[in-house]
Amino acid sequence: MLASGTVLFQQFLDDDLGCASYLIGDQDAGVATVVDPPFAIEPLLGAAERHDVRIVRSLLTHNHADHLSGHGRLALEHGVPVSIHSAAEAAYAHDRLEDGQEVTVGEVVLRAVHTPGHRPEHLCLVVLDRSRGDEPWLVLTGDSLFVGDAARPDLAVGAKEGAEDLFRSLRRLLELADGVEVFPGHVAGSLCGKGMSSKASSTIGYERLFNPALLIENELEFVTDAAGIGAPKPPNMSRIVELNRGPFVAAAAPLTELPAPGEATVLDVRPVRDYLTGHRPGALSVPVSGSSFATKAAFVLDPDRPIVVQAASAAEAEHAIRGLRSVGFLELEGYVLGGDGERIEPVELGELEALLEDGAELIDVRERDERDNGYIAGSRNVPYRLLPVCGADVPTDRPVVTICESGARAGIAASILAAQGIDARPVLDGGVSDWAARGGRTVEFRRCGN
Repeated sequence: MLASGTVLFQQFLDDDLGCASYLIGDQDAGVATVVDPPFAIEPLLGAAERHDVRIVRSLLTHNHADHLSGHGRLALEHGVPVSIHSAAEAAYAHDRLEDGQEVTVGEVVLRAVHTPGHRPEHLCLVVLDRSRGDEPWLVLTGDSLFVGDAARPDLAVGAKEGAEDLFRSLRRLLELADGVEVFPGHVAGSLCGKGMSSKASSTIGYERLFNPALLIENELEFVTDAAGIGAPKPPNMSRIVELNRGPFVAAAAPLTELPAPGEATVLDVRPVRDYLTGHRPGALSVPVSGSSFATKAAFVLDPDRPIVVQAASAAEAEHAIRGLRSVGFLELEGYVLGGDGERIEPVELGELEALLEDGAELIDVRERDERDNGYIAGSRNVPYRLLPVCGADVPTDRPVVTICESGARAGIAASILAAQGIDARPVLDGGVSDWAARGGRTVEFRRCGN
């Protein structure tokens, strides 16, 4: 938390999604606003109560595509009005926040700067503390400028059009003084950028000197670079945007333990080795203790099918349920506890060569850009997130081994294939780099002209 006189400024990070939200207010005046609230609004409400401020407005930088916003809950449960740019085409009651308009909260002023590129409606918010002067103190850059990166431009419009807008928007931000602090809407772990830092803040001056996106001064060069992003788009992107743009989304009802999952898809959120030791037939494994749980789960789940969480404890189930709701899975059936049933034996790196010599199929489940840096000869590349639709092309007449860089995605991939009736086993302790370090042969992808 930062403070300047009576000003309250607190950043809230969702480590799983890499998202940031903000509480900004004037403690003497007893009022505050929230910027880009998450669906789980309880931490923001708790902070407001501790600092004895009343939340009087939600400000949205844009319609988010990777997570569900909490502005609807704040409006429905606490009567908090919402402000967003008119290009958002919001279907809920809101106040339009256009370029240059200001929102005043006690001595704090938030000035809107229209910065399209990531999305047409995108706003940055320049924050001034009138108790100490009229110069900007910090800027909330949303999904435009990150620490060490800039936003991807291909989530709402064509990549070229978005990149052209983004180039001009970033030039506007560079008009701010070097000492202005930068607080982004995302840190590393989000799919809304490609090389962002895990640092939670920076300054305009630092980014001006070291951010690769800002070092490109030629617009054509910038557009060519920015429009060439190859990272996957956030899962359920269109659905999440429509949830955020549409009528207010209320809090979901609490879930209870079920005696059995019935016909629902079972998402096993226990550690992967617990899943391998014993799991319900057809269960998908995405450990809630791993990184980017909600995003990974959203890649492999069908939002149109009923879903039941399998966990080791009620607390673990509730943790997973919060994560799933943050990416728009609101109609969950409940949860089951414990684990038994089918088993899968993991593959040790030391036995992989013999398995391949005996005819096993090796599926490299990393993303294409990772594979291009080196892959095991004879392996086939199918990113884990594509296996729910591409699994039918995986052979069923021989054992299948899944591998990634550390084992995390290999475990998910093996569960997807096992649910389709394929004899699949994951390499858990290490991955392609470890194979190479042991002397295993890898192939580096070479593009024409290299």
